[in-house]
Amino acid sequence: MNAVVQNWLDGYLRAWSSNDSEDIRALFTEDATYAGGPFDPEPWVGREGIVEGWLAHQDEPGSWSFEGVPLAYSDGVGVIQGRTDYGDGKLYANLFVVTFAEDGRARSFVEWFMEPGPVRSDQE
Repeated sequence: MNAVVQNWLDGYLRAWSSNDSEDIRALFTEDATYAGGPFDPEPWVGREGIVEGWLAHQDEPGSWSFEGVPLAYSDGVGVIQGRTDYGDGKLYANLFVVTFAEDGRARSFVEWFMEPGPVRSDQE
């Protein structure tokens, strides 16, 4: 898959593991947005806003594991499929949709996540 997406994912995992503000800053453009979901009413805006939001909601290093692979890259947009396990029963399937600037940093990031369980209530 595209090296831009894999390099960015590697950096994201480094930042997630370290919670280091410089690792986080390196991922995003100055005017980037970070949405915790497709309908996030208050995405983090701007590189410094993203760093602030990330650090305010950080996961402790070692409290999670993530397996992910880039699925697609076209016209500056990458899609990453992943699985996050917090080891305490919290398990999520993830899709990250990342719009890239020409330098490989994210201009926008939207996370889609699902918990295990029925998708529809009529499956009983």
